[in-house]
Amino acid sequence: MSEEDKARKPAPMRSVDPAALAVLEHAAQDGVLTAWDRYQAQQPQCGFGSQGICCRICTQGPCRLNFRKEAQSKGVCGATAYTIVARNVARMIGGGTACHSDHGRHVAHTLLAAAEGKTADYAVKDPAKLRAVARRIGLEVEGKDDKALAREVALAALEDFGRHDDTPLTWLMTTITEGRKAKFHNCDILPTAIDRAVVENMHRTAMGMDNDPVDIIFGGLKTALADFAGMHLSTDLSDILFGTPVPIVSEANLGVIDPAKVNIACHGHNPTLSEQVVAAARALDSEAKAAGATGINVVGICCTGNELLMRQGMPLATNAAAQELVILTGALDAMIADVQCIMPSVKTLSECFHTRIITTSPIAKIPGSYHFDFQEATAMETAKAMVRLAVEAFKLRQGRPARVPADKHKVIAGFSTEAMLKLLSGLNPDRPIRALNDAVLSGQLKGVCLFAGCNNAKLTHDLEHLTIARKLAAEDVFLLATGCAAGAFAKAGLMGPAAVDAYAGPGLKRFIKDMEAAAGTAHGLPLVFHMGSCVDNTRAADFCKEMADDLRVDVPKVPFVASAPENMHEKAVSIGSWCVAMGLPVHVGVNPYLEGSPLIMGIATQIAHDVYGGYFMFEPDPDKAAARLLDALKYRTWKLGVHHAAAAKFGTSLAAGY
Repeated sequence: MSEEDKARKPAPMRSVDPAALAVLEHAAQDGVLTAWDRYQAQQPQCGFGSQGICCRICTQGPCRLNFRKEAQSKGVCGATAYTIVARNVARMIGGGTACHSDHGRHVAHTLLAAAEGKTADYAVKDPAKLRAVARRIGLEVEGKDDKALAREVALAALEDFGRHDDTPLTWLMTTITEGRKAKFHNCDILPTAIDRAVVENMHRTAMGMDNDPVDIIFGGLKTALADFAGMHLSTDLSDILFGTPVPIVSEANLGVIDPAKVNIACHGHNPTLSEQVVAAARALDSEAKAAGATGINVVGICCTGNELLMRQGMPLATNAAAQELVILTGALDAMIADVQCIMPSVKTLSECFHTRIITTSPIAKIPGSYHFDFQEATAMETAKAMVRLAVEAFKLRQGRPARVPADKHKVIAGFSTEAMLKLLSGLNPDRPIRALNDAVLSGQLKGVCLFAGCNNAKLTHDLEHLTIARKLAAEDVFLLATGCAAGAFAKAGLMGPAAVDAYAGPGLKRFIKDMEAAAGTAHGLPLVFHMGSCVDNTRAADFCKEMADDLRVDVPKVPFVASAPENMHEKAVSIGSWCVAMGLPVHVGVNPYLEGSPLIMGIATQIAHDVYGGYFMFEPDPDKAAARLLDALKYRTWKLGVHHAAAAKFGTSLAAGY
């Protein structure tokens, strides 16, 4: 990485999204500050922090290492660069794990409340998924009704948070390959309880504790595996409560906002809130019309938006970086937020408009906003109160100008793992995933790439996502996406059928068209398959496991890579870390403060590969990143083909050690 990359200058262009640029132009004319303006104002950012060699863990600091002076080359306590960098990264993993797991805990408590009859507003919507999950985690399902079984599943999930013995996490051990189980056991990184893993990680990285950089990083990976379990159970239980997504058609970008309607944006990550808001909006549509609106329009932002898009077909307004711009259209009546990725600035901006900012979590409040204590027992009652607040705000908007860009694109979403396998079953009814594996082994496809992660003001909004995806599609790579990466593709039209003709290489185009014909779908299939919110990355992990099991190999041998071109949050660090531990090459576009220690950089990019089979590729240039991802896929596909050919020739099983 060049010195220019290390001291990255602000991106010359703020976004490639035409809708975002249109609203940003209005913001500049009005003198309104956005995240991009505040990023510019922060320049130059702290070089010590950017390298990860600033330590604030104890109050003897902050210690900033200067390697040109002996006395400043270590912290006050004697901590070296590799200790400080390792501790900072491990704590970021812990932060990401806390976010995902707390989300999962909330969903588990909601399922338990529904099972015990403590709420009338939630119920089991997907009994088949309930039974599939119960069987997978070892529960007896015969002779039990939905409520009884849901209670057992919820309690099993909650046990994964606070187990006190050394039994590994249920939602980890029942969802990974046998090879990964053995690897994690041998490396002593199998977590036993999610909360315990986070606490141990914080303890390990406290002042006067672990000074071994490899041990600290492996402890971070242990925490990352707890993150995986928390994410997986969250997705499983959300499917049980709200339905497992199936293909659905909608739209995305700021043009989905309708000035003639009461516009409500659901923002955050947890579907227990947003699902109720959608139901309340449908119930109160007549009240909106009585107020002069043509109806109520619920749109999504960030991962709550992805959840609603996947299950309800609600349009997606934008991803996280552009959340302020939804307010700046002048047509948003309420922003209802739950948890994570909610900029405090939205409240300041709302004061220039009529928009009501509504918070709902006791740990995610914004001073001056409307706060509703959202509880499962009174969910619908509270949701209706919030919707009515939006209707009242709509009345204040009458006569005021709205500046909503016309940009929007057709989106086909709803590709859960189950939906993907059903789609592939049209090509191979007996072993659906074999259809994909055969296309890879034959050379028709180069492999699979999962796009995940956030937006980052250091980069041109959405550019890296779109550039890499288009290049990989042209090289016949099968594309999946989650989170704000999925939002980038949805807004730009890459999740519609027209993008297949525009960008797919001949092999990928033929494969998607064959799937489309076999499925008999009327709406077509997209270039990039939307698998859900950021917590739903475990859907992609399940998809990869299906490939591995069918190929009779462990994950490090599967032609499957991941890319987070615009990573920003601690959650992206924890996701990327468990992806590496699972055995995937992982591209990251923004370096998470590792450069201050060549040793830690080497662990992330080389030693991780030697031990786990996965590794990080830090590359800010999207063209170079696409090339590196393609090289990783080609190498795995070539090696897989060689060994499969040898096994077929000599009538043996695959070589175990390659």
